[in-house]
Amino acid sequence: MSMPTPASTPERILQRLDWQVIRRLDGLLQGDYRSLFYGYGVDFADLREYQPEDDIRYIDWNVTARMNTPYVRQYVEDREITAWFLLDLSPSMDFGTVQTQSLKRTVLIDFVTTLARLLTRHGNRVGAMFYGSRVERTIPARGGRIQVLRLVHDLLKQPRLPKAPFTNLTPLLEAGLHAFKKRSLIFIISDFISAPGWERPLNLLNRRHEVLAVRLWDTREVELPDIGSIIMEDAETGEQLYVDTHDKKFRQRFQEAAERREAALNQAFKHAGVDALSLSTEEDLVRAIVRFATLRQQRRK
Repeated sequence: MSMPTPASTPERILQRLDWQVIRRLDGLLQGDYRSLFYGYGVDFADLREYQPEDDIRYIDWNVTARMNTPYVRQYVEDREITAWFLLDLSPSMDFGTVQTQSLKRTVLIDFVTTLARLLTRHGNRVGAMFYGSRVERTIPARGGRIQVLRLVHDLLKQPRLPKAPFTNLTPLLEAGLHAFKKRSLIFIISDFISAPGWERPLNLLNRRHEVLAVRLWDTREVELPDIGSIIMEDAETGEQLYVDTHDKKFRQRFQEAAERREAALNQAFKHAGVDALSLSTEEDLVRAIVRFATLRQQRRK
């Protein structure tokens, strides 16, 4: 694997995201990341009288009516989050538009760096598990900017795997299930191109923790352009197939198969009670995160 260029060193990546992503998120979310990091698993702590700076969404209207003065709910949520990133780094994650560096792996690094930075600057701890053909590395959860840089450094050093048998995410989810004893916030970041069976450990993991799924995808995985005869290669196994993209029926079957797969994924996430962010390699990261935050806000109302 080639050494990172100066523009892709951990410091440069973090600096770029601080300016291009995190500052914009601060403005759009007004510094309130509760909708991203705190979901159904947050414990109710107490009630107190409303203060002018409080979020009106947390007013308890039943108590307010009885007391004739506004009261807000308080939650156990600050300063004690441990977040884990379960990261799929299998061969299919290196699919994407090479010319613009919009690989799924590149988007994964940007997303992890952004979320780790947001969490650690508020006093929380982050750790990670790397999965290639197996769980290859665990980075213990720690806080601080140095921890973010370590995550980025290790991700940049993680070699791209040769073609391999089909990915199986079950060992990654089961590793998290056995390793994380304290209730945690868990981000599962993958394209979920996997052998079946991962749905059950996902369900079990979400019973114990606050789990968020981030599904990475590329537009060419769901819709083929009409560009004539090409050789398609399976990103996981390396198997090659000669196809004619002029064939409208073939393109339609390809799209229908992608739609069935997406519907099955959405059903699996819904069954497990897991909020999922669908993140394209071509989508603006800020808009995607704000969209996800809005979705979680709506589901808690």
